[in-house]
Amino acid sequence: MKFREYFFVVLVSIVALVIGISFFWKSILWSLVFLVPIFLVGIYDIIQKKHSILKNYPVVGHFRYLLEDFRPEIQQYFVETDIEGTPINRVYRSIIYQRAKQAVDTTPFGTKMDVYREGYEWINHSIYPSKSIDENDFKRVTIGSSQCAKKYDSSILNISAMSFGALSNRAVMAMNKGAKLGGFAQNTGEGSITPYHLKYGADLIWQIGTGYFGCRNLDGTFNFDLFEEQANLEVVKMIEIKLSQGAKPGHGGILPAKKNTPEIATIRKVEPYTDVFSPPGHTAFSSPKEMLEFVEKLRVLSKGKPIGIKLCVGNEYEFEDICKQMSESKIYLDFVTVDGGEGGTGAAPVEFSNSLGTPLREGLCIVDRYLQKYNLRSEVKIIASGKIFTSFHMARALALGADLCNSARAIMMATGCIQALECNLDTCPVGVATQNKSLIRGLDVEEKAIRVKNYHNKTVHAFMELLVATGLKHPNELEKKHILRRVSLSEIKSYAEIYQ
Repeated sequence: MKFREYFFVVLVSIVALVIGISFFWKSILWSLVFLVPIFLVGIYDIIQKKHSILKNYPVVGHFRYLLEDFRPEIQQYFVETDIEGTPINRVYRSIIYQRAKQAVDTTPFGTKMDVYREGYEWINHSIYPSKSIDENDFKRVTIGSSQCAKKYDSSILNISAMSFGALSNRAVMAMNKGAKLGGFAQNTGEGSITPYHLKYGADLIWQIGTGYFGCRNLDGTFNFDLFEEQANLEVVKMIEIKLSQGAKPGHGGILPAKKNTPEIATIRKVEPYTDVFSPPGHTAFSSPKEMLEFVEKLRVLSKGKPIGIKLCVGNEYEFEDICKQMSESKIYLDFVTVDGGEGGTGAAPVEFSNSLGTPLREGLCIVDRYLQKYNLRSEVKIIASGKIFTSFHMARALALGADLCNSARAIMMATGCIQALECNLDTCPVGVATQNKSLIRGLDVEEKAIRVKNYHNKTVHAFMELLVATGLKHPNELEKKHILRRVSLSEIKSYAEIYQ
């Protein structure tokens, strides 16, 4: 057994030694007064299911929760220096945890943000708020072009792409069950469909990356027969072809031989214990024309399910070429998922994370502009994916042209992620982003599934309340003019002025 698993025993032994030296001349009862409670706490921590930290780190894990109790007092000393910087993320993290745990998520003593600092953003309310708005009127968004036989009524907020392998099996299952309970979809990530994605029957968006995992030949080329088999699973509602991701656009990947276990190999259709490469680009097509022909074939094989692409916008003319080809060929994508250059992953070269790819807001504007230019907006839905934490983030994305949103980070936090930043080390202490079985065991699927559902449902409800306050009655009424940004101490601009 790992030393970590019995850390509390080691701690107790040290305490016993110190106490024994101090009190041996009096009575052993003095030692028991200190030791017995610690033993009982350690035993309770191991058998409880609510907290992954306590299960993996008995006794000592309580120090983290003790510090959490002081968080409201400590946070007031963190001035929010950047709207998307680390300090403000502490506030977002608190919101996510509170909603996931169904704790009180109202805030005393006003905003924690510096409203006079450059970069502060807000949405204006109306003195005539909406009186009759039904949340069910906008919770679902129909995805599917005129060529799509099996349109999908999607939630306005879904789980963004995260693969098994990057996530543990229990994290995938918790998200899957949470999505099933909450009525929203889970994106499989490019690691393909696994038994853990099928466990509870949630709607799936099957992502196909450049490695074609789950639908590939041994030489890495695309296998249409395997695709047809997987695509026609009842739970698969949409297929997403990943052209690039925000965290490392234009960068391939490698699954090292030591991580390519028989289980992973079976799922991804590769040889076990071999290095498996994902190329930077696709081999099944190399031009907009070929890509749309590929999309059309997948739509036929999937019997009419929505087929779309995911990309971080790079050269504008390349996306315009796709739109132009759609207009000329009359072969339509059903959706475009726009990932921002600020997107995250467990491991990416620092230059790619920091300095490559168009940020989400500009990316949304570019995609929306060219779809409108070629009269494709009624056919193609836009999904925003990139640092969506709160209902305001949803409103901001929709004002810039999105129809619905995906979230990864917030869902990970609802599943138990504490941002330990050890995703790439296989040492995630809460069992979310690791394949270490001794750490995974601390994540209770049933408990975390409820938290995933709670976070989603409360955030969508908060979005409805935000919409009511603005006086609007439907998300499609949100426009750039509704979002305001302080560009200097004395100047404020709407998104309509900034993103023309």
